[in-house]
Amino acid sequence: MKLQQIFNTEAPNQSTRIIEGECSGILNWNDIRMPHMYKLYKVLLLNHWIADEIPMSKDAQQFARLDPEEQRVFKINISLLAVLDSMQTMFVGDVKRYFTDSSLEAISAIIGQQEVVHNQSYSYVLSSIVSDQEQKEIFEYWKKDPVLLERNRFIADIYQSFRDEQNPQTFFHAMVADLILEGIFFYSTFAFFYNLARDQKMMGTSQMISYIQRDENQHCYFFAEVFKQLLVDFPELNSKENIAYVYRTIDEAVQLEINWAHYTLSQIAGIDLNELENYIKYTANKRLTLMGMDKAYVGVDVNCMPWIKPFSDDALNSTKTDFFEAKSRNYGKVGDDNGFDDL
Repeated sequence: MKLQQIFNTEAPNQSTRIIEGECSGILNWNDIRMPHMYKLYKVLLLNHWIADEIPMSKDAQQFARLDPEEQRVFKINISLLAVLDSMQTMFVGDVKRYFTDSSLEAISAIIGQQEVVHNQSYSYVLSSIVSDQEQKEIFEYWKKDPVLLERNRFIADIYQSFRDEQNPQTFFHAMVADLILEGIFFYSTFAFFYNLARDQKMMGTSQMISYIQRDENQHCYFFAEVFKQLLVDFPELNSKENIAYVYRTIDEAVQLEINWAHYTLSQIAGIDLNELENYIKYTANKRLTLMGMDKAYVGVDVNCMPWIKPFSDDALNSTKTDFFEAKSRNYGKVGDDNGFDDL
């Protein structure tokens, strides 16, 4: 795949294709091929937040009072999130280089910056509750824990294939992997932190996680739009084999996420694993719908975990205040210009 030229006087400002196309390299937001991307750009700008501004003093006191299993699961899930967002930072950088659409390249720059903030926030949380040495040990979990390593390799192998050989087919695979990482692989982990929060535990961490979830939800929207446009620009990719790949890969991801939930949460009070399995499938169906595809799982059309609804994607996109502290979650007033009803 070719890189977009920095300066091309022979190409139009409005791109001809999202990859392998022609674009002058000059960005005029009033002349872009996918006009709704300007709306997303403004939403992403409003979502700026700084991890260090979230107070963690109460979390530091409460962490010592969590039971040993809650402490273990807390640490291993922070390790998981750190690995996923580290991979995602690199992946967004890779994809950004091959967009031949200046608006998509610009939005990717913002998304990449947000992934860096997410990753820094995990270091911030750990530095607030454990020693430097233990923090380093937690960031090594992903190399040794077999269940954690299996999950990480699943995504990393697809991302690495695109990094090693860039073509529309590997780009297609990478878009599917992105929707899995940002749209499925976080959600049992989010459930753990929200389960603590509903018992008024680790509220600072929960607030941070809710900010991250909102960011990732909007990243899913972006990459789903890219996925759909890719099939328009390259209709040959809309093949039976590729559609089967989507469903097969997402189903494998769902099973990995369910395995992770059982591995980490089986001893955590307040979480019904059968409900969580259905919640994961419900979330996978939402991602498929976002991609313009039919749902894969029946009987999971509603969120079956009522206690998590205040933290759900829909709630995060509609509520104006923090569920616990009446503090704004939206970083800016949501209106016709910056609201996303379908995120």
